[in-house]
Amino acid sequence: MILTVTLNAALDITYRVPRLCPHTTHRVTEVTERPGGKGLNVARVLAALGHRTIATGFAGGGTGAALRALLAQESDVTDALVPVGGATRRTVAVVDETSGDTTQLNEPGPTVSPAEWDTFLGAYRELLGDARAVALCGSLPPGVPVDVYARLTRAARTAGVPVLLDTSGEPLRRGLAARPDLAKPNADELAALTGSTEPLRAARDTRRRGAHAVAASLGADGMLAVTADGIWQAAPPRRIAGNPTGAGDSAVAGLLSGLVEGLPWPDRLTRAVALSAATVRAPAAGEFDTETYEELLPRVVVTDHPSAA
Repeated sequence: MILTVTLNAALDITYRVPRLCPHTTHRVTEVTERPGGKGLNVARVLAALGHRTIATGFAGGGTGAALRALLAQESDVTDALVPVGGATRRTVAVVDETSGDTTQLNEPGPTVSPAEWDTFLGAYRELLGDARAVALCGSLPPGVPVDVYARLTRAARTAGVPVLLDTSGEPLRRGLAARPDLAKPNADELAALTGSTEPLRAARDTRRRGAHAVAASLGADGMLAVTADGIWQAAPPRRIAGNPTGAGDSAVAGLLSGLVEGLPWPDRLTRAVALSAATVRAPAAGEFDTETYEELLPRVVVTDHPSAA
């Protein structure tokens, strides 16, 4: 079983409009609702790849109930979300059909009480007993300690469960100090953490901060992995047009599934990059276009860096 943690889950609402223009009224041509939050997106892709997956985190209020109902309908992910008194947040994405650009509006999430946090922590430790790997993903809701990912990483390492960390800012910095097996920042998150806009230098710096390995998402340029075994860069054979929301989450699913299957690093990166690109062609985060994935998988180019890790 693979465990994913989404402390700030969301109901993702996507509006499609012919053209997005500020200060005007828009007629929406299509509305979709999906279970959201980075870890839930990861869980849905893992389930689509055939892995038994359990999703935990927090859910509350009418929005949380709607999220859980959709999760039960749309995927084979096992729901182990912990109830909270506050309402789960919503995220609203507005897709401009003319340009393909997406404008995102993210609510902050419910305030989590100390008692709710303690309940979650007990449930998390119990779930680790059956886990082959765990993904700690996304932003933190109000009330959750900023060092939460460091605590969850240490608990997983004590249980002998490999940890993938995918967050940003101060939670990322503190989480790295607990030595996760893999950190998966994007280029902007790397730059904010290290002060360097050069991906290789920034990824090496991130490893020195505690991660055993770093896989950095580089957008259309693919992914860079800096590990104890070597350094690789993987790139798709062509640029894929579409909505990039959730592409990084699909990359996490590719990396995590490759880890539990014991794949070598180049194969993990190949899967992650193909899944990420295929998600750009999908209608919503947490999904990927199967035809695009199968087309790209044998065509992803992996380059072995001559530099030592």
